[in-house]
Amino acid sequence: MSTSNLTIAELSEKQWRGELDLEHEAHPVHSRFPWGEEVADGLLVFKGTASANTVDTGDGLVMLDTGGQPDTADLYQAVRKWRATERLVSAVFSHHHVDHVFGTGPFEEEATKNGWSGPIIYGHAALQRNLERYLRMPGWNTAINMRQFGEGGIEFSMPGHFRYPDVTYESQLQFRVGVLTFELHHARGETEDATWTWVPERRILHPGDLFIWSVPNAGNPQKVQRYVGEWAVALRRMAALKPEVLVPGHGLPILGADRVQVALSDTAEFLESIESQVLALMENGCALDEVLHNVSVPGHLRDKPYLQPIYDHPQFLVRNVWRQFGGWYDGHPDNLLPAPRVAQAREWVRLAGGMTAVLSRARELLEEGDAQLASHLVEHAASAEPASQKVHELRASVYRARAAMERSSMARNIFIHTALSSDVVRVDRALRPAGS
Repeated sequence: MSTSNLTIAELSEKQWRGELDLEHEAHPVHSRFPWGEEVADGLLVFKGTASANTVDTGDGLVMLDTGGQPDTADLYQAVRKWRATERLVSAVFSHHHVDHVFGTGPFEEEATKNGWSGPIIYGHAALQRNLERYLRMPGWNTAINMRQFGEGGIEFSMPGHFRYPDVTYESQLQFRVGVLTFELHHARGETEDATWTWVPERRILHPGDLFIWSVPNAGNPQKVQRYVGEWAVALRRMAALKPEVLVPGHGLPILGADRVQVALSDTAEFLESIESQVLALMENGCALDEVLHNVSVPGHLRDKPYLQPIYDHPQFLVRNVWRQFGGWYDGHPDNLLPAPRVAQAREWVRLAGGMTAVLSRARELLEEGDAQLASHLVEHAASAEPASQKVHELRASVYRARAAMERSSMARNIFIHTALSSDVVRVDRALRPAGS
């Protein structure tokens, strides 16, 4: 279904009814609706990779998140089309992720040109050190984000500079602009430095990435620790305020107090259930593998359009709960101080009767539709013979099959990246001179 001729309010309604293709066309992270629209009195919503939301206070503008670098020019134009001359007084960074913290630049340049005071930026006290962590490891963060978002066709590099907050806080902070109050609350959820903002006079809630129109991003296999249980507590606190408008960190707004209440409460219950199941299994002495395959999403939440595994995956959340409460040891003693993976792989291949037998069985599994099990065999083959063109040809096919079956865009993109890496090995070997 085409979304190009619909307003954000119309898209929001269809999103709530489960009528949008959130897995692809209207994915809350990968899609953009960057024209900007006033969805409630004095509230402009702009949906780039992340949302950026501008509130007219009657005495200047306040932004709740400010978008990423690719959105900066479009965001400025959308705001100025909506409010041509009002000064940007303040902005709140909900957390440190780069798709939320870059949109103030044109407004600050405008302020300098016009002789205005620049906007005051608010954020949690831990935000700057997390941005500095990015500066410390630009190569690593570029690589993992290419895998997470790239699907093989996007170039990305981590920024080399950031705008740090002017005012920071630890637990709670409030400020006023015009006739409105902005209450900032800290929570540990997707990040340790998350801020959710409540505007009581308008009953507007901005949860940042604590709500993103998918399974909460509380797992993410390539990122630092996330906090499932504390995230749920924050959502319960938000729900208790009875918001009427929710502008999420990703995805489109939710309009109406009843809908907001249901969305927040269901998401909290989802997180509470995952954490409680994991901890109960850990208490019973289960190893991580057993926990991974025995935790399930409550049945009455599985069909909720805002809790689909289209970005993060429930098993990734399980791993993060395990990591938070149990550390990195998975409960299998052979993994505590393991032999090198290549040595293990060569031994398994030898025991299986050689590489031909391993590849033959992996190919059979793939043809039977079990790409998941086939991937384990082909990874042992790739570790044992990392330069084999036959291995990488099959490996690429296995992971393309896994990607085609996967709803989680995080998992799907990692599988696509893996297939492409085998393509590169095959091309590299094919181009080498004979005997090299």
